[in-house]
Formats: sequence, structure tokens, C-alpha cells
Amino acid sequence: MTAGERRLAIDIVVPLYNEEQVVAEFHRRLVDVLTPLRREHDVRIYYVNDGSVDHTADELAKLAADDPGITVLELSRNFGHQAALTAGLDRAEGDAVVTLDGDGQHPPELIVDMVALYQAGYEVVLTQRVSADQPRFKRWTSTIFYRLLSAIADTPINAGSADYRLVARPVLEALREMREYHRFLRGMVAWAGYKTVVLPYAERERLGGDAKYSLSRMARLASDAMFSFSLVPIGIALVVGLGFLVLAAAEALWVTSFWLTGRQHLLVPGWSSLMFMVLIVGGALMIAVGLVGIYVGYIFQEVKRRPVYLVRAVHGSAGDRPPRPRDDSQS
Repeated sequence: MTAGERRLAIDIVVPLYNEEQVVAEFHRRLVDVLTPLRREHDVRIYYVNDGSVDHTADELAKLAADDPGITVLELSRNFGHQAALTAGLDRAEGDAVVTLDGDGQHPPELIVDMVALYQAGYEVVLTQRVSADQPRFKRWTSTIFYRLLSAIADTPINAGSADYRLVARPVLEALREMREYHRFLRGMVAWAGYKTVVLPYAERERLGGDAKYSLSRMARLASDAMFSFSLVPIGIALVVGLGFLVLAAAEALWVTSFWLTGRQHLLVPGWSSLMFMVLIVGGALMIAVGLVGIYVGYIFQEVKRRPVYLVRAVHGSAGDRPPRPRDDSQS
């Protein structure tokens, strides 16, 4: 029996941080999409409260009390967007899991198309922003980031990709095996492979409140992506070092030629040129040592083996789902 011929267990994972203004409206829109889907499949929603300091927890408690198909995960503090997504993925039990943000920018209507593509045989359904009314600076930085990451990383990642995706159960299990502390799920999903399709969408305006991805958070995410998926920065530092070594050798040969031809009197010591070279070489060394230091820092945080997140409380239950029928196509 194939995925398109049986009742599926579908989980929806939604991370939230200080979204008290939009939770109710987002949930209403999400339920409008899921209600027809629930006639054919077992659908459960996992809201992950990523240490919100406003009344997001109270709003989620109301939703969980009214809908037995909702589970709320309360993290002990704000661990970040990627960690909150991981918490929901670790709790999910479905045949397919959809992750999306709870600010309304990811249109829930795409979930129906995602499920249809999953039933058609795709194991990963990615989304890609094709148009968005974003500030020019954010568009430029996003474009530069994805082009640079694709150039230096072994794993190609589509420009404009988002954390709005569907993953099948085998992909979910693969992600659970990846317990690195610095997480970039877009890259991790791409690295896992599997049969993938990209679904374009137009990003919407936020339902309310302020964007939670500040410039510093975006820089941190970019750093995690860059240093987790590529060793090219260390290679660049090595090339720079070798370049200065070649320049030093050329300088030595040039000076030697003056001595061999009896023109050593033309060699006038130059303080400015000496200081220039010292500063250039010193700067290159600092860059190289700094890049190595970043990798060492990442290793240090990994070897401590601290959990990616901590769950303070769980509201709601996993629900009583019928056992998933055996998939004869995999036997």
C-alpha cells in the first residue's frame, strides 16, 4: 500500500517566540487549511514555545485546551529558531512532518500541495521564495549569502529557501541522527538528499508584531551555515599564507640579485615598506588564526555534548492515532 492509498499521520511543527499578537489569527488560518485535510488524514499540530517572555504561552494553552489535536512544547528558555524546530521534529510521530513559521509569512495553503507531492512519491518538499516585499539590504545579503554558501559548500542550497518544508519519515529519522549543536536545518536537509521537489511561493506580510530575526541572529545563522558545511575558510587562510610566503621568496631573490651584481649600495633600508609588509603579514596571520579559532570553538561546543534544547513542559498529548499500516512497497 502506497502513501497515496492510505490514511496518513501528518504532523505540523510551528516554532513561536513572543508572538502573542498573532497566535490566534495564525491558528485560525492554519485550521482553515487543515480541516478538510483532517477528513482524509490524522493531522496533529505541535507548537513550540521558544522561551517567549510575553503571553504566547497563555495563548497556546487556550488553543491546546480547545483542540485535542494540539501539543504545546514549552522550552526552558530561548534556544533559537533552529533549536525550536528541532524540538518539534524530535517530538513528531507522523508519516510526514511539515515545519513552518508562526508569523503568517509562510502561507498554510501550501500544506495541501505538499501532502499531494508527498503522496506522489517525494520525500522532501522544499519551498522557495519567488517574490517578497523585503528591504533591499535583506534581499542583497540573502542573495550574497546563498551564492557564497553554494560556492564554498559541498551541499548545494537553493537561494531563497526557507524553513517551510515537508519531510517524510525516513528523512525525519535521518535528521534525528544529526545532533550537532550548531544547526542549519536547510543545509542538513539538503545534505541528507532523498527525492526532493521545490515548491515556489510568495512570502506574505507578518500578521503582526516585529520580526524576530535581527541582524545579529541572521549573522549567527550565516556563521553556523558557513562553518558547519565548509572547510573552505581554512583553505583560504592557507592560500593567503602561501601567497605571502611566495612574496617573501621573491623579495629574497630580488635582494640577492643586487648583491650578486654588485649593486648592493642601491639597497636603501625603507622603514615604511618594512612596516607595510609587517602589517600585511600580521593581518593575514590574525585572519588565519581567527578562522582556526572559530573552528576550534565549534569543536569545543560540540564535544561538550550539551542538548540542543531543554523542554520545561508539554501540554496536550501525542493523541491516540491508529497504528500506521505496513507499507508493502518497502517490504
